[in-house]
Amino acid sequence: MTEFNINAMVERVTEKIYENDPLLMDRYGDKGRAKCIEDNHHHFKHLETAYELDNEEFFTDYALWLDGILTKFGMSTELLMDNFSLIIDVLNEQDVKDTPRIETYIDYLNKANNILGEKTAAH
Repeated sequence: MTEFNINAMVERVTEKIYENDPLLMDRYGDKGRAKCIEDNHHHFKHLETAYELDNEEFFTDYALWLDGILTKFGMSTELLMDNFSLIIDVLNEQDVKDTPRIETYIDYLNKANNILGEKTAAH
């Protein structure tokens, strides 16, 4: 079993994002990739805080707030939901000691995606 390594998970999520859409590198270059890494660190920090507070709304509120900002800049809600789904995939790949933390993170991410999906369906 390994330790809970946020940096490695963020790197893996970013790899998956760029594997799923190779045009991102052409469109945004290294600067965009660095921003993607930064954004995913924010996602994990909010997951960590929600976990420490035992407050899923902390994360779902963050997801709604972030979606509001991203959509103003022309990004779709689906992109954020895809990002959260890739985090779930990476969390499921982990072999770590802190399984309750991973299960809780996955739960928070799924709830955020459900709320974002309902919001999208309402429009």
